[in-house]
Amino acid sequence: MRELILKWRKGWLSLFVLGTAYGIVEEGLMCKSFFDPNWHDLGPLGTYGRWVGVNWVWAQGLTVYHATFSIAIPILLVELAFPEERKRSWVSDEWLKIVGLFFVLDIVFGFCCFPKPETPYYPSPLHVAGTVLVVGVLVWLAKVLPSTLPIPLLSQVPSERKFAVLGFTSTVAFFVVFWGLPNTNLPPLVTMVLGALVPLISARFVMRWSGNGHRWSDTHRFALAFGALSFFIALAPLQELSNPIRPDNTAGMSLVGLVALIGLVWQWRRLVQWRGSSQRVLPSK
Repeated sequence: MRELILKWRKGWLSLFVLGTAYGIVEEGLMCKSFFDPNWHDLGPLGTYGRWVGVNWVWAQGLTVYHATFSIAIPILLVELAFPEERKRSWVSDEWLKIVGLFFVLDIVFGFCCFPKPETPYYPSPLHVAGTVLVVGVLVWLAKVLPSTLPIPLLSQVPSERKFAVLGFTSTVAFFVVFWGLPNTNLPPLVTMVLGALVPLISARFVMRWSGNGHRWSDTHRFALAFGALSFFIALAPLQELSNPIRPDNTAGMSLVGLVALIGLVWQWRRLVQWRGSSQRVLPSK
């Protein structure tokens, strides 16, 4: 995703669109959880919001999740860790083709073998064609979107703390909507509307506070990502405590959360140090 954005000379808006396409490819074509009513992670979402053979609430939530947590945040953290490499391509054209080929083979393997090789689930040809069409439109959209947005009038960028709070509260709201509300009697359509409002409102705050991405600093960007990831760090010990009653093995999640916290704090200190170095004025001779 990052390499395509660099080659196309696009920005974060296009990256999020490509991240959306990636989420649809992974869950709609490879895992097929968008359509499989018995996918092992669905829970109530196997019936809640299912219509014309599509798990709509699950599909919407997972698409937003992958665009944000599988694509955008990892790329942001790596570029913040290696700022001198931010504008450089990390993969040659030849290797990009090889990686793309393996990605396609991975999708084909998942389509043919998931959830179990002996009993794979196959969506209808109409579902497959619709998924491919949507992905194609998203890739085209990512390629034609402007690389930057106009610079609005903005007096001052809010503090990093506000960005961190926004990241955390947005993530909490996201999980409450997509994994909490399906356990209630709320109509699925209402849940989907709320599920669309959460990322849209969050994005509106980010764009407004950052001056459409022109005025905020690396520490602001990191604070936003840290706030979003801190939800998972806080959740990690609870996942381990509930291990005896879970179908999956969550042993060691507390350690994972602790290591993630240490790594993020370390990276924050590096960013603050770099910012101080760049703002330091050398004395005149």
